[in-house]
Order: sequence, then C-alpha cells, then structure tokens
Amino acid sequence: MSGRAQGRAGMRLKVISVGRDKDWTGQGVADYAGRLSHVAALELVELPAERGPHAASIEGEGILAAHGKLKAPSELWALDLGGRELSSVELAQKVGRLKDASIGLSLAIGGDEGLSPAVREQARFVWSLGRLTLPHRLARLVVLEQVYRSFEILRGGPYHK
Repeated sequence: MSGRAQGRAGMRLKVISVGRDKDWTGQGVADYAGRLSHVAALELVELPAERGPHAASIEGEGILAAHGKLKAPSELWALDLGGRELSSVELAQKVGRLKDASIGLSLAIGGDEGLSPAVREQARFVWSLGRLTLPHRLARLVVLEQVYRSFEILRGGPYHK
C-alpha cells in the first residue's frame, strides 16, 4: 500500500513510517486504512529501514521529504515517547480543527532507532502514545486506529464508546 492515496474526499492524511508492515500488524493496518479511506484522502508511506550509526538521520530525511509532498497547507506530527499524551477525545478535537480548516496532516513514525531530531524539530506537534515503548509497526496500527476513532468521535458514530 506504500505511496498510494486512497479516499475520495475529506481531509488529506499521510502516515509515514519506517519499515514494512507484515503479518497481523499489516492486516490491521489494511483494515483501518480501508475504514479511513471513506473519510480522508489517505496515503500510507513505508520508508526503508536504514542501518548504521546515522540510520535515524537518513530515515528522518526520507520522512521530511515524504511530508513535503503533501499538498499545502499541512502539518507534520511526530510520534515520539517524549511527546504529549492525548485522550482519544483530545486527539479528535485536534484532528477536527485541522479538518475544519482544510489542513492536511502527516504523521511520522520512526524506525528502530526512533525519530531524528530534525523531524521532531520540524513537527508542529509531538504526540506520544504513552510511556510504553512500542515496536514501530505496532505503533503504526495504533495510530491508524486512533485517527479512525477520532473521525468516529467527530461524526458521533457508535465506534467510540
């Protein structure tokens, strides 16, 4: 699904992550990507994982380049353990403000070495999924589920209980 835009209308949403989804996380990502494609123009970007002492820096360059391809205006949010934790309702409010203002959103998820400082510095918002360290593939699935939940909260749907 890498690099393909889905969805007919709504907010422009890009999820940029390092590494490929596979097995059950890949199935979950595909499920939530399908759900989101009904409410947002969704693009999933999977960047190759790098190795070596500068892996995070090289991956960060790829993340920033991928974000730059999202039509302006748009915001970059970085997923990072040191970011701000949000409830699902708080996330929905932030997503709703962007949607109402017709501002696109790129969500950046780093690889094994985390995000480069350059990505965190350029991000408009740094979001933490909590104090637990999650594998980046699992984080991608959680991010997609929470963004889908945000849209459901905004529309008053039954998904969020």
